[in-house]
Amino acid sequence: MKNTEGTEAAKRAAGEAAAAAVADGDVVGLGTGSTAAHAICDLGERVADGLAVEGVATSYQSRALAREAGIPLLSLSDVARVDLAIDGADQVATGANALVKGGGAAHAREKVVASAADEFLVVADGSKLADPLDHPVPVEVLPDAVARVERAVRDAGGDPALRDAERKDGPVITDNGNLVLDCDFGTIAEPASLARTLSGIAGVVEHGLFVGMADAVFVGGDDGDVTRRSP
Repeated sequence: MKNTEGTEAAKRAAGEAAAAAVADGDVVGLGTGSTAAHAICDLGERVADGLAVEGVATSYQSRALAREAGIPLLSLSDVARVDLAIDGADQVATGANALVKGGGAAHAREKVVASAADEFLVVADGSKLADPLDHPVPVEVLPDAVARVERAVRDAGGDPALRDAERKDGPVITDNGNLVLDCDFGTIAEPASLARTLSGIAGVVEHGLFVGMADAVFVGGDDGDVTRRSP
């Protein structure tokens, strides 16, 4: 599993390149995380210059940043579709159209927004690329179902760990009021099969495997260059 983190220059390059695809009048899905944050900030600057867009935030974090950037916001319940969504990833399988997301515990809302979008653009730096995936898969779980889901994940070959919060006692609580299990399956040779297995476990709200959803991946380099890849 890759543990390196990309530079801010690489993240900014990827985020701004994807934001450039946003057109006047678009409803834009605003992802969560450090790379998506650069896209939000860039869009805010374009809004200040006259770009007319509306954003749909995927988390408290992205909503707060969008408000600070001056992007008008809609609730997901207010829109039937999203023109374009921009979001990051914890790991991207090169050439397999499979991602692991959920490092910010926002993957349930991120998946809803991505699935509602006509185009889903993923932004990443080179440290996030992998072949195959081997990053632990975040799984959002109803609090009363944790023990049951843990057993089911072990039965499926995974090693679940309840995600602890930082700077406070206790576990991470999602924006939806649920808990997160980080489930290590080692090398994920068949992400689509694992995604179906996790979706079928009662008590699972959503998992962080995004399979067949991305339309393009923008990979930023430390020198500011960006490669647009097919997923």
